Amino acid sequence: MSSFFTDAAKVASITFILGMAFQYTARNIKTLSFRSPMSTYARQNQTFTLPDGRQLGYAEYGDHNGTPLLYFHGYPSCRLEAYAIDDIAQRHNTRILALDRPGFGLSTPQPNRSITDWPADVSAFAKSMQLSRFAVLGASGGGPYALACAHGLPQEVLAGVGLFASGPPWVGGANHNSIYRRVARTMAIYWPTGLRILFDVLVRVSTWVLHSGPVSRRIDRWLEQEDKNKDDGHEDAKKSSTMITPKKTTAERRLELVHALLEEPFAQGGKAAVEEARLLSSDDWGFSFESVRHNPVIIWHGAKDTNAPVELIRYMVKKLPHCIYHEFKDDTHYTMFKHFEGAMEELVSEKKCR
Repeated sequence: MSSFFTDAAKVASITFILGMAFQYTARNIKTLSFRSPMSTYARQNQTFTLPDGRQLGYAEYGDHNGTPLLYFHGYPSCRLEAYAIDDIAQRHNTRILALDRPGFGLSTPQPNRSITDWPADVSAFAKSMQLSRFAVLGASGGGPYALACAHGLPQEVLAGVGLFASGPPWVGGANHNSIYRRVARTMAIYWPTGLRILFDVLVRVSTWVLHSGPVSRRIDRWLEQEDKNKDDGHEDAKKSSTMITPKKTTAERRLELVHALLEEPFAQGGKAAVEEARLLSSDDWGFSFESVRHNPVIIWHGAKDTNAPVELIRYMVKKLPHCIYHEFKDDTHYTMFKHFEGAMEELVSEKKCR
């Protein structure tokens, strides 16, 4: 390991990863917008015991009696990410069950895991919830796990499979990925301890920055503007929110935002993030795209996505036997969220899930 990295290369790697992660933090704040108190959702911190004794953390949002949709969070993130789509799920009578992957949030780490291990966890969870039929949706880093379910679970169980701004298959050409991501991949393989330490430090530093006066005031102003914009656009959502619970202060909501974005995903440290960096950037996800027989797999992606280069998504689309592909020519990884409501509507209406 030490022969692979010189001291200078390690310093350069640290700089690259910190730059990438700070960029992630700043941009993802704009996606997670908590309009009503997270604490009103008593269902957001639940766990299920898997057959092998591990705990699987999950949260429930949307309409409890609605169409079941299992949501797979991005990277690095956790189940609380799905709070951002609670209002959308309510409007479309969809029951969101957001699962923590191993080592993130409330879920027990799973040593030597693979992407293809995930469908077994999903199947056990669905049976425990008495879901005979359900859809799955993977956002960003959750996309490969949704595709693994399309490969590993029977069609009669899966009512729909969606990949939204999905993590890309590196086998389509690693050169399409940014230098940040190529460095992260190399570190995850050859210097995992160093990358884990970087993640741990990053969370502490980023949390401190987000709680600092200038940054916290800026976030508060943004949250207030988001409230105004959303309330103007969805008066019914505003009424239902205020009927459920008194509105929390902007400062309280900012604390919950930081918790969901940084603290909860890394509650068990950075080891899971390192392991997942290795898995997602692998040339082999454990199955061939040609062997995915689920019909159809629906993919939504932005042509200007630099986090998940569209060239790699197109590579995957060409190899999937049954795929509906929506490409948005002007959208990046972080502007795709405006298409999420349409994506959810298309996915849950594809077939009824009960």
